[in-house]
Amino acid sequence: MTTPDNATGQTDAPAPDAATQKVAAQTWEQASADPQYRAAVVDLLGALAYGELSAFERLAEDAKLAPTLADKGELAKMASAEFGHFDRLRARLAEIDVDPEEAMAPFVAALDGFHRQTAPSDWLEGLVKAYVGDSIAADFYREVAVRLDSDTRELVLAVLDDLGHAEFAVEKVRAAIEADPRVGGRLALWARRLMGEALSQSQRVVAERDALSTMLVGGVADGFDLAEVGRMFSRITEAHTKRMAALGLAA
Repeated sequence: MTTPDNATGQTDAPAPDAATQKVAAQTWEQASADPQYRAAVVDLLGALAYGELSAFERLAEDAKLAPTLADKGELAKMASAEFGHFDRLRARLAEIDVDPEEAMAPFVAALDGFHRQTAPSDWLEGLVKAYVGDSIAADFYREVAVRLDSDTRELVLAVLDDLGHAEFAVEKVRAAIEADPRVGGRLALWARRLMGEALSQSQRVVAERDALSTMLVGGVADGFDLAEVGRMFSRITEAHTKRMAALGLAA
């Protein structure tokens, strides 16, 4: 089975405005002279780091539900790669004189709550969560990445690289639906629930972290207004619809 070209369904990031371009052309050393910008990046890296650590734990746990040894091995490989991403983010926080645990702490409750509310009941639900849920989070961080200095942007985009989740999940889920079409309806409902929970989580994170929200709505790079934030979430929703189609599910 071939994977559809739009399987990843990534958002098309907005064209950067002049203020964003100014920050994007700077190095971390230059941009971090602004304390508000520095605080926003620390928040971003802390959220990403805990997200990667959670992804490692979740994939390792989901491997227990895998029906074959080959599938267990694939998820274990993905879990290992997620931990590698976490390690890079932890090292970067330490490099800029930030305690990684302190940077991650504000995001523990929200992310743990999301995972409690969206615990998969079987192998297929776990695959859909890894594909849909993680991709929504990645879309959000890619939107933010256009507003970052060159050093931080390079790191963020590197840890958002697809680790094979998309192709693996699409092949397994589509095969399951072909074998039993009734599975499609259940997984479509599950994916819609994931979408709602993931967007709510992203909005809570933005609302609760002043420096990060200022980066999005204007102040640090002074260009994202509230209307643009709305358009950002619309782009994320559109990308989700494409991923659902790649899975053979109705959005």
